[in-house]
Amino acid sequence: MAAMNDLSIRPATAADLDRVLAFWKVAAEGTSISDDGDGVARLVERDPDALILAERDGTLVGTVIAGFDGWRCHLYRLAVHPEQRRRGVGGALLAAAEERFAALGGRRADAMVLDRNELAQHTWRAAGYGPQPQWSRWVKPLTD
Repeated sequence: MAAMNDLSIRPATAADLDRVLAFWKVAAEGTSISDDGDGVARLVERDPDALILAERDGTLVGTVIAGFDGWRCHLYRLAVHPEQRRRGVGGALLAAAEERFAALGGRRADAMVLDRNELAQHTWRAAGYGPQPQWSRWVKPLTD
């Protein structure tokens, strides 16, 4: 994909999955029902370019999931290692996701951002995203 100085941006491979799951425990706010090896493996198998990684000197420093269902663009799991924040990692990941969406014909992206995660909200606002008061996201777990 892209490189920014010493930052490398690329899609994840199956070989990265354990490292990604361990990274999310350190860098992501909260966990998801699909934060397991099988869930992330299905994502990468179904859409090999959806899970985007940022690395510095071979060390994972950020992730974003840029999913596209053919109609809408969805962003999940924007996570940056705490020691790497405010160094352009999140912005580079979002730029890579938006480039992917544009290449696929996507016209609008939405992001899942926890209400309590004020740091993330600041990052998303700085990137031009904002809450949409006319929409409410409703979620139903598909498994127990």
